[in-house]
Amino acid sequence: MELLEILKDVEHPAKGDRNIVDLGMVQKAELKDGKAVIVLAFPKHRDPLAEYLASACKAAVVRHLGKEVETIVETVVKDEPKPRKAGLDLGVEELAQVKHIIGVASGKGGVGKSTVAVNLAVALAGLGYKVGLADADVYGPSVPKMTGTENLAPNAFQEGDKEIILPLEKYGVKWMSIGYFAAPEQALIWRGPMACNALKQMILQVRWGELDFLLIDMPPGTGDIHISLVNDIPMEGAIIVSTPQDVALADVEKGINLFRNDGVKKPVFGLVENMAWFTPAELPDHKYYIFGKDGGKKMAEKYKIPLLGQIPLIQGIREGADDGRPAALREEGEGLYYLQLAQNLAARTK
Repeated sequence: MELLEILKDVEHPAKGDRNIVDLGMVQKAELKDGKAVIVLAFPKHRDPLAEYLASACKAAVVRHLGKEVETIVETVVKDEPKPRKAGLDLGVEELAQVKHIIGVASGKGGVGKSTVAVNLAVALAGLGYKVGLADADVYGPSVPKMTGTENLAPNAFQEGDKEIILPLEKYGVKWMSIGYFAAPEQALIWRGPMACNALKQMILQVRWGELDFLLIDMPPGTGDIHISLVNDIPMEGAIIVSTPQDVALADVEKGINLFRNDGVKKPVFGLVENMAWFTPAELPDHKYYIFGKDGGKKMAEKYKIPLLGQIPLIQGIREGADDGRPAALREEGEGLYYLQLAQNLAARTK
């Protein structure tokens, strides 16, 4: 099979699922001596999905020709973009109408950070605020699943020398995730710089419009993606999500210290204690402190930051995340916990 035919398997999600060969993006496709050399050309500007398309090309070659074929993918720009003013980051103007950009962070994975971020966004929208959420967890994007938008793809259009991406809208919130540009089963095999660049472009080239809050669901930990976000995105501050157990709280301290570092100096608006207790549906008045009691409250007191909310471990919250209908849509029961969290955050940012 010719290499060009193989590359017809690679579709561009922002171009109506047309393949890269028909779009004229393949400048070179050469297969010789067990090596596949592919050059992808992008018109005038850097495509925000360049890294994704390069990975998809490699995957297509492996599927058809096997792992023994070495694949090299290069990307070039057909026409050099016009010089931009020094210090002007591509797309920062798209955030000009956003009042508050707030990161939702955690020291470690598995504490329910994305669940809190999605429900907080929906709760803020329910209070009448204009809200957007950017899913910055590039290696484990879960926002499409939690919002029931995993089969949708954002539209894009050309404006001058750059491409603008339109966020999806549902439940009164504007959503954007790297998960919209890759198949759910596809692993994004990116090194740190590649992930950082793709992530910044995904946020900075989105037409967010006028927003009161743009929440950024950050990946767990304190790595290079976090440093890139706080340095290149005009974040106002962050909230930290943790469970009450000591193992999780030990990593919370690292997260707090990241934002308080002299090179960052972003305020931490407060801590959210997730899975604070377990309440079975048949015993709504009972609380079982499976992960310990008030660990988040004590940590908040230690670092002199507000405890914005305590969210219990309730089956309905998990079911809402799996079904794509966030618990915060409900005006009673578990939805009230996120409503209180949204009210507390809004009060802290006035």
